[in-house]
Amino acid sequence: MIAAALKKNTLRSLEMIGEYVSLIVDVLYSSLRRPPSWALVREQLYHIGVMSVGVVAITGFTTGFVLAAQSFYQLGEKGLSGVTGVLVAKSMITELGPILTAFMVTGRVGSSMCAEIGSMKVTEQLDALKSMAINPNRYLIAPRFLAGSIMIPFLTLFSAVMGIFGGFLISVFFFHMSPSNYFNPMPLHISLFDLATCFIKSTIFGVLLITVCCYKGIKTTGGAAGVGKATTQSVVTSYVLILIFDLLLTMGLNMIYKEIKASWF
Repeated sequence: MIAAALKKNTLRSLEMIGEYVSLIVDVLYSSLRRPPSWALVREQLYHIGVMSVGVVAITGFTTGFVLAAQSFYQLGEKGLSGVTGVLVAKSMITELGPILTAFMVTGRVGSSMCAEIGSMKVTEQLDALKSMAINPNRYLIAPRFLAGSIMIPFLTLFSAVMGIFGGFLISVFFFHMSPSNYFNPMPLHISLFDLATCFIKSTIFGVLLITVCCYKGIKTTGGAAGVGKATTQSVVTSYVLILIFDLLLTMGLNMIYKEIKASWF
């Protein structure tokens, strides 16, 4: 019985992966062949981007604030407090900025997307769209996909800036560090590769959270209880995938960068 259950779960997992990849391909094809209405994309740009600025700003600011405080408490007695600015900036740009922004957007936007599309699925509104020869992927998912791919990198950059600003405030006004000591080392230690890492990670995280949440919404069954279950699954799955891809991207991008650097220089 254990072997049969394991086989069933494995086949179901492979089926879900295939359906998910098929959804992404269909959304990309629909978007490229016939882009969705600008009005739909504009609405999602506002919903995903503008409405998320507040929570992203608070998250980035407080994270940078705490990073700087921990740097002084842990490194100050060792005479390494001068690296606070670089530590905060590097951490926010390459790691914490992309991850925390993706987490916040998943919780605020991804869950609502899944609940909205899931409610449409259980009330047969998606079937009604198909009966009117409207592709649900193009009408519902493509605008969200395009808006998320555009806005989440900008939100990530904004989060990183707010984190650096938060670290600056506590470093200068509480720990009495000079502004020049905080900012001057940054151009020496923060490279274009760090900014490229931030952009690549945030774009991939955005695609992941949008498509996973929309996929879970489309596959919702079981009425109102099913919508709640699908919403929870979409958020948890997005978080897990974001962390897994963060590990893979960190290792992969740094290995590629080292190879390029070694071959060119």
